[in-house]
Amino acid sequence: MKYLYLYLNIGSFIIPFIFSFHPKLKFYKKWRSLFPAIAIMMLIFIPWDVVFTNGGIWGFNENYITGYKLLNLPVEEWLFFICIPYACIFTHYSLHYIFPKFSFSEHITLLIQIALLTTMIVSLWYFYDRWYTLVNFTYTIILLGLVYNNKQKILRGFFPTFLVVLLPFFLINGILTGSFIEEQVVWYNDAENIGYRLGTIPVEDTMYALGMLLTVLVFTEILEQRKRIN
Repeated sequence: MKYLYLYLNIGSFIIPFIFSFHPKLKFYKKWRSLFPAIAIMMLIFIPWDVVFTNGGIWGFNENYITGYKLLNLPVEEWLFFICIPYACIFTHYSLHYIFPKFSFSEHITLLIQIALLTTMIVSLWYFYDRWYTLVNFTYTIILLGLVYNNKQKILRGFFPTFLVVLLPFFLINGILTGSFIEEQVVWYNDAENIGYRLGTIPVEDTMYALGMLLTVLVFTEILEQRKRIN
C-alpha cells in the first residue's frame, strides 16, 4: 500500500483535530503553545532522524511511502512528528479535563522515575556501543532528570497519560514495524539497538516516544504559563 504511512498519520490526527473544537475542551486555544513546542521538539528529533537515516541505523520502505523527501526523510516522517504528538497531547489534556485528578502521587512518580532511570542506565552499561540505545536513553535520562527536579507536577500528570497512549502507540508503531503487513514500513538495523522487540517494535521505541512526547508537553506547559502571565 503506497500511502500506508501517510494514512496512519492522517488517521492518528483527524479525530483529535476535529474534537479540538469541542465547546468544552477548546483544545484549539492551546495551539499557540502546542505548535511552537512541537517545533522545538522537531529541532532535536529531526536532525537526529536525518543522521540515523543517513547512517543506516533505520530506514524507510519505499513500498509504503509517497517518495517525496526533505533532507532525505519522507514527508510522512515529518508529518509523524506533528500528527502523533498532536494526538497524544490532545489525549493528555482531554483526560485531565475529564478526570481532573488524573495524576500519580509523588511517591508513585518517584518509583516510576527510579525504575525507568535504573532500567536505562543498566541497559547503557551493557549496550553503550549501540547508537540507537545510547542516544535515545541518554536523551531520555537527561530529560527525565531535568523535568523531575524542575517540573515534577508535569511528570505526575504525564506518566498516567503515557500509559494510556501506549495502547495506540503499540498499534501504530506495530504496523510501522511490520505487524499485520507483509514488510516493515520503518526498518531498524538491529546491530545498533539492544535487539529485544515488543512484538515487532524495538524496545527502545517506548523511551523514544516518552522523550518525544514529554519534550512537547513540557514546552507546551511553559508557553501556556507565560501566556497566562502576560
